[in-house]
Amino acid sequence: AHPIHIGAYEAEEVGVEHLLRDVNDPSTSSLQNQIKAKAAALGGLREQLLDMKAYLENVLAGKLPVNNLIIYNMQTIFNLLPNLNIDELITALKVKTNDMHLVIYVSSLIRCIIALHDLVRNKIQYKDQDPDGERADEEKAKPEGEEKEKEKKGGEEEAKDGEKGAAAEEKKSGDK
Repeated sequence: AHPIHIGAYEAEEVGVEHLLRDVNDPSTSSLQNQIKAKAAALGGLREQLLDMKAYLENVLAGKLPVNNLIIYNMQTIFNLLPNLNIDELITALKVKTNDMHLVIYVSSLIRCIIALHDLVRNKIQYKDQDPDGERADEEKAKPEGEEKEKEKKGGEEEAKDGEKGAAAEEKKSGDK
């Protein structure tokens, strides 16, 4: 009932990553590859931090003896972490993030405009190739509305014709 975890030594991981760097999948973009690489790196960092946490918890519980070399390496790792609480750094990160979002937004707008331009161009090309096709479509839509109008007009005309006919007959009978 325990999940299976496949792991490798660091040297093996580096070798495999080095070999995989040259393999390109044309169906994926470079941005997608960068995101996958960063996600994999963050997953590896998480695993390493969990190992460090487990080691320190075992030392505190007395299950493992203190190894000064391991503690020294942990202190070096944490001392090398950058201080992210500097206002200038925070501002720079915000500016860079905003710039990247602006590029993504503008490129999306450009893609949309190009797609709309292609649609308009296809519509114009379709009209040029089949000028009657457009009219035929319009005529197909019109008959339903026109038939109703013709029925109304036809009924009105018949009524007018009937009135004219009745008036003409009265005139004839009056003339006799």
